Amino acid sequence: MTSPHITGKPIKKIAIFGGTHGNELTGVFLVKHWLENDAEIQRTGLEVKPFITNPRAVKKCTRYIDCDLNRVCDLENLGKEMSEDLPYEVKRAQEINHLFGPKNSEDSYDIIFDLHNTTSNMGCTLILEDSRNDFLIQMSHYIKTSLDPLPCYVYLIEHPSLKYTTISSVAKYPVGIEVGPQPQGVLRADILDQMRKMIKHALDFIYQFNEGKEFPPCAIEVYKVVEKVDYPRNESGEITAVIHPNLQDQDWKPLHPGDPMFVTLDGKTILLGGDCTVYPVFVNEAAYYEKKEAFAKTTKVTLNAKSIRSSFH
Repeated sequence: MTSPHITGKPIKKIAIFGGTHGNELTGVFLVKHWLENDAEIQRTGLEVKPFITNPRAVKKCTRYIDCDLNRVCDLENLGKEMSEDLPYEVKRAQEINHLFGPKNSEDSYDIIFDLHNTTSNMGCTLILEDSRNDFLIQMSHYIKTSLDPLPCYVYLIEHPSLKYTTISSVAKYPVGIEVGPQPQGVLRADILDQMRKMIKHALDFIYQFNEGKEFPPCAIEVYKVVEKVDYPRNESGEITAVIHPNLQDQDWKPLHPGDPMFVTLDGKTILLGGDCTVYPVFVNEAAYYEKKEAFAKTTKVTLNAKSIRSSFH
């Protein structure tokens, strides 16, 4: 007896975004290469479109021009009347929604892979927004298995207040690909190779799914965001302590109650309170100082997916 499986329409339209943040250079470099020569990302039966999302920020090698493009893709911003006063990234989000959306519609692209770098020691990371999507859980499982023994972590940003509106959310299935550590404005060959492999395995999975391959039930371990932690600050809002050396570069590793989080200039250590072990991510991320985020606390969760197969076979 076969296990019950989910049948889904074949995936047809895929976009690969680079340069959502203009100083995260791996995605910029890869997308510019694929715009010149896309043989590596083409698969029979798939339309795969590489796209530079924030060209002005890329040109200046800065994260953004007016505001963070990866935080403005909500329906309110997308619905604003086009005017000179709109921030550049809001205009750009509307253009992207027109090209790859409309968001929440049948006509939108099936999948958008949005390529990012982090200054944190996070290795290969997939960022998912939905814990109940069998297709994306299966794809993550396939990518993780294919990369083994290189670790690939899954960060789940599904949360009532902490989830943010990513630019890839104009697609039916948004997927963030985050690889680090890499400084802003820098290209590292090892990080480039890892991101390239993640995209290859993702496209291979989609091609096999479309060809009618059945993927059996699977489970993956993910890290679900529960809280963002700010740096200690004084009344003026100035940072008064830095990430403790014991926590620096320890993304995905358990942080226990009583473990050090921060240290002040006079050597005072600030410890994790509460009674729960958490798993920190985006530890000391350079881009998050302005967002008042020293790291994010996550908990480990197992996601299960049913067997899936394309319905056209």
